[in-house]
Amino acid sequence: MQKKVKMLMLAGLCTFVTGHTLYGQDMKTARKSEIIAEIKSKADAVKMKAEQLVRNGFTAGDGYGEVWIRDLNTFVTVASRVNDKELIKKHLLTFFQFQQPDGGILDGYVPVKKGAVPYNYYHSALAPEYAGHKNTVETDQETSLIQAVAKYIRSTGDKSILKEMVGGVSVQKGLERAMDFLLTKRFNEKYGLLWGATTVDWGDVQPEHDWGVVLDENSHLTLDIYDNAMFIIAIDDFLEIADLTTVEQKHWKDIKSKIAKNVRKHLWDKKNEKFLPHIYLNGSPFPDSFNESEIYYHGGTAVAIEAGLLSKAEVKVAYKKMQENVKKANAATIGLTIYPVYPQGLFKNGGMGPYSYQNGGDWTWFGGRMISQLIRYGLIAEACEALEPMLDRVIKNNGFYEWYTPDNKPQGSASFRGEAGVLWTAITDLERKKN
Repeated sequence: MQKKVKMLMLAGLCTFVTGHTLYGQDMKTARKSEIIAEIKSKADAVKMKAEQLVRNGFTAGDGYGEVWIRDLNTFVTVASRVNDKELIKKHLLTFFQFQQPDGGILDGYVPVKKGAVPYNYYHSALAPEYAGHKNTVETDQETSLIQAVAKYIRSTGDKSILKEMVGGVSVQKGLERAMDFLLTKRFNEKYGLLWGATTVDWGDVQPEHDWGVVLDENSHLTLDIYDNAMFIIAIDDFLEIADLTTVEQKHWKDIKSKIAKNVRKHLWDKKNEKFLPHIYLNGSPFPDSFNESEIYYHGGTAVAIEAGLLSKAEVKVAYKKMQENVKKANAATIGLTIYPVYPQGLFKNGGMGPYSYQNGGDWTWFGGRMISQLIRYGLIAEACEALEPMLDRVIKNNGFYEWYTPDNKPQGSASFRGEAGVLWTAITDLERKKN
């Protein structure tokens, strides 16, 4: 009964803030009660499906044998509501069992007998039943783990996880070592920002290789908004959950402040009100004839908003630009990764053609995060407008898919927990906003 009341309140909130229209319907000609019931029904159904899916496992989805930290980070909150907290804690602690001597965190781990993907697998005496791997082109594994632990603590109230000892090191110390890894192994002194390989926005595929997930001598190193925004969020989370001295707090606050300042100084294109896709440190992998600066990165922008890097006025502009891009791409939702896309042939990986996968695919996994930020900034009408088509396709396809083509055809995993997690969170955020 309580869930139904919450959903009705959610629907009423969306109706109230949009005035006389809701999702393009004239309230003078459409029955308000029918619209409210429709929204309630969609949100209720999607939230229930999300809980069912996350209750059944912790891998990214069907087709994946691994538990990935970047995925778990986006569904750990709903997982904490529908699973035993000790099970969630076990999965989180496994990442610390694989933490490297330099503090680095792996992407994911898989039961040894299932490790069939040709990764360079790592092994740990602390977790002999698993094999781990890392896509070294990324710079978000460490920050994803910090954020996931913080979400676990907020959801369960179990702060004792920070005192758990893994290999003689506390989890809190492990989190700090992870951040130190970024500052010692992935930090560019000239710009005062984190670096990674050239990928599309938040993606994990570089253009120089047929697969493209591992750094080597052919990689082009670059700065981008996603990696640095994730670090800012992680520092905020660490400051919130960790037991720190005044000196330690100041240390991390100063680092956060400098990163945020340098993001605005170097990566923010004030004239065009957008983030630059990349600042290259050893040249670009793309031909001079290609103007990469025109590309708008939806996912990185959403994460930057979460990191507090944009004002409310800039958030509104970002949302407007995203919706304009959706129209230009003939896409379905603001989950559209980028616009315009990288032309055919710029990525050796055949799955990275125009409007495919991370190169212009439509990912609720990031679009849903933008909806939560719209809610956070009080842009409820915009949030409701962006949410409805995402709810619609979950219901139509009877499941959560990894990504969608511009014409809304589902692709990839058919039980993608990351999508389930961000939609569950967005719906819950709307409920809380009403309260």
